[in-house]
Order: sequence, then C-alpha cells, then structure tokens
Amino acid sequence: MANALKDPGAITDYHAHVYYDPSSKDRAAELRAWVEQRFAGQMRMGSWHDEPVGPHVQAMYQIAFPPALLPTLVPFLMLNRMGLTILLHPQSGRPRDDHTLNAVWMGEVLPVKTEVLRETG
Repeated sequence: MANALKDPGAITDYHAHVYYDPSSKDRAAELRAWVEQRFAGQMRMGSWHDEPVGPHVQAMYQIAFPPALLPTLVPFLMLNRMGLTILLHPQSGRPRDDHTLNAVWMGEVLPVKTEVLRETG
C-alpha cells in the first residue's frame, strides 16, 4: 500500500509542550518568561499543569503558535531549553498522529497516552 502525500497546509498551528518536574520548574519558569518577553503577542502561553493532563505523562505547559513563527520560536527553544524536554507537534486535525508520528522531541522522548487522543480528520 502506498503512502498518501500529506499537505503541510493542513497545519493550522503548532504546540510546544515544555515538561518539568519539581527540580526543574525554576528553569521552566525562566524559559517561559524569556518566550513571553521575546514573542509577546505572537503566541499563546498555556497554563501551568503541575500534574499530568491529557496525553502528557509529566507536568508541563504549552506554547501555541502560528506556522509563521516556526522559523524563529523553534530555534530559540532549541538553544535555550536548559536541558528541559520539549515536545513540538503540529495541529493538523489528526491529534494522535500529531502527538506521535508527526512530533519532534527536544531532549528525552517521553511516552504519550495515545488512548486519549481521537483522530478527527
């Protein structure tokens, strides 16, 4: 069976999930402040989740941003993540694929609870 070509135009935005634990929350807070200062008004910063939520198995917060910000925000995260793990994924209407097959990890690859992700497209 041949693979179907996927259109990157289906990506409406991106999510970067910044993971932390009690020993790294201060670094996560510093990174969050840097992103808020540098990219103010260009992205949406999610709430702190000190307990696992949704498909995520560790505490985290989310940064949601448009495709136009990808060339600047992602390299900034790569160079300034201070050892934190970050999951970067597109929002293409296929949540399970976006969090797994289409995901990019910076740092440790963590498990994702795929059973809570329903495909919509």
